[in-house]
Amino acid sequence: MTNEDRPEDSESTPNSDASNEGQAKNIEEAEEKDEMTLTQERLEEALQEKDQFRSIAQRAQADLINYRKRAADEQKEIRRNANTSLILKVLGIVDDLNRAVDMVPEDAVSPGWMEGLNLVQRNLANVLDSEGVTKIEAEGQPFEPWGHEAVFYQEAPDGEYGIVTDVIRDGYKLRDRVIRAAQVVVSKAPEPAQENPETSQPETPDTRAQETQ
Repeated sequence: MTNEDRPEDSESTPNSDASNEGQAKNIEEAEEKDEMTLTQERLEEALQEKDQFRSIAQRAQADLINYRKRAADEQKEIRRNANTSLILKVLGIVDDLNRAVDMVPEDAVSPGWMEGLNLVQRNLANVLDSEGVTKIEAEGQPFEPWGHEAVFYQEAPDGEYGIVTDVIRDGYKLRDRVIRAAQVVVSKAPEPAQENPETSQPETPDTRAQETQ
């Protein structure tokens, strides 16, 4: 066979052309698949970042709401403490006025003076009532540590122990909070009688024999 009879190397057969086209198509499909996978991964990352940013925003909003609540509570507490301090000073004046009125003899001043003092007492009571201040009812009530301060104890032979028998200084509440406990006298059980050592001697056999004679 001569060189003219051999097929040239540059010429390709139909089978080789089809194989090359299949490989190119596979490569193209693989590239498209890789691109879709990469796009899907990026989309998932973007969704995760979105959820993270949403969670951060929600926490920041919750922190802001809590901060505003704490700030409002602190302001309310500051105002309440300021009101409490002022009210306690007014209560001291009320105590002094009540003691002064109680000590005034009936015939010492004219009726007009007493009416004026009583009017001042009522006005002070109205001011306290408008601020939510109420007196703690103590006399005749069982002793309560949250609202009563026991100053003295008094024996009660009738058996009613732990009862407030007298109020030395009135107590007050500001709405539902005690701002000044009532100073009270509380009943207690009588002390047991102590036996006279001369009359109560230990019993001996001799004394027992004398009692039987």
